[in-house]
Amino acid sequence: MISAVRSLPPLNRAGLALLAAGLLGVAGVVFAQIEGSDRGIAPIDSTSSYEVGGVAVDVAARDADAARTAGWRIAQRKGWQLLWSRTNGQPVSAAPSLSDSTLDSIVAGIVVEDEQVGPRRYIARLGVLFDRARTGQLLGAHGQGLRSPPMLLIPVMWSGATPTSFETRTEWQRAWARFRPGGSPIDYVRPTGTGSDPLLLNEAQAGRPGRGWWRMILDQFGAADVIVAEVAVERSWPGGPILARFTARHGPDDVVLDRFTLRAANGDGMAALMDEGVRRMDEIYSQALRDGRLRPDPSLVIEEEPAELSDEAFAGETMAEESPLTAVNYTVQVETADANALTVAESSLRAVPGVRGVDTTSLALGGTSVMRVAYEGEISGLRIALQARGWRVDEGPGTLRIRRAAPTPAPPPAPGGTPGQ
Repeated sequence: MISAVRSLPPLNRAGLALLAAGLLGVAGVVFAQIEGSDRGIAPIDSTSSYEVGGVAVDVAARDADAARTAGWRIAQRKGWQLLWSRTNGQPVSAAPSLSDSTLDSIVAGIVVEDEQVGPRRYIARLGVLFDRARTGQLLGAHGQGLRSPPMLLIPVMWSGATPTSFETRTEWQRAWARFRPGGSPIDYVRPTGTGSDPLLLNEAQAGRPGRGWWRMILDQFGAADVIVAEVAVERSWPGGPILARFTARHGPDDVVLDRFTLRAANGDGMAALMDEGVRRMDEIYSQALRDGRLRPDPSLVIEEEPAELSDEAFAGETMAEESPLTAVNYTVQVETADANALTVAESSLRAVPGVRGVDTTSLALGGTSVMRVAYEGEISGLRIALQARGWRVDEGPGTLRIRRAAPTPAPPPAPGGTPGQ
């Protein structure tokens, strides 16, 4: 069945004004979506420190302050042992012992992850920050370890069947922003989520295999490859238990490196759940780097077109390839009875292959003139070439003396004969 379509009357000026206002309104909505203030979390800069988290302490003392101080001292000792063990790949028991004064000089700060303070007891889970410059000298050569190329991180969180990366602030993005990767072998490139990040780094782009667009994005962020940290959150009811399924992905082809699941009893444990997920994700990427699975995709490298050479440049490069030797200056003494003899000698020298220049440094008509000859090769080669051209050559240290060979005398005429017959 073909339905009739009634033509609409042309728009008048008022209609055009309303249409323009509507278009401006749509543009304003798009602008508001890009420039919204509910996105963007600046990641913590941890390039100057190593971090060891999850150090558990339980200390009793005469009062709360003494218990906290003792707990922090113990956390420094445990943190140093864990850091040394992690960077050197050896058991914690093999870590060298450091005095408390030395630890005080290399510890940059204590991060309180969770603590319970009593009148005489201190129970806490702490993180220890070590100054990279001072601690690196104590970690030994193994402290440098394996390091990945820059990896662009895209955190994707699924909640209520809706994926979100940087469109709005999420607990998953916050966890990655407060993560301190100073002690990790992965060089994370963590976008802030402002500007054009929500348009470029969304869930749709994370699953797009096309290399052309990825090359442009990675070049903009200064990264060599991309990793996608994905979590799907399921809530039994508002404020109830939380189930989070984490997936570590790598590259434009969306290669799955590993998966794991974590649970929280209620909504209050959401932040701790996400922090643990980030820590486990970092372990997965670090292990993949050590196993050789986290390698940059060579198809993401931007190859520059070779520059076209002009004819002069091409000829210059060809001559340079064909003439790898360097010209050496030699002294040539030549008998010059007159100006014509000088001209003949210069022309004969310039005609020798390998001669790059002939310069008369001392002129003596009727005597011996001196020339400086730039020749690519040994002086013996120059002597042989001149002898082949009919010169008599005497060789000295770095010097040749040349003169025209005496003409071969004509054979005497036969007896009783006439010359020429």
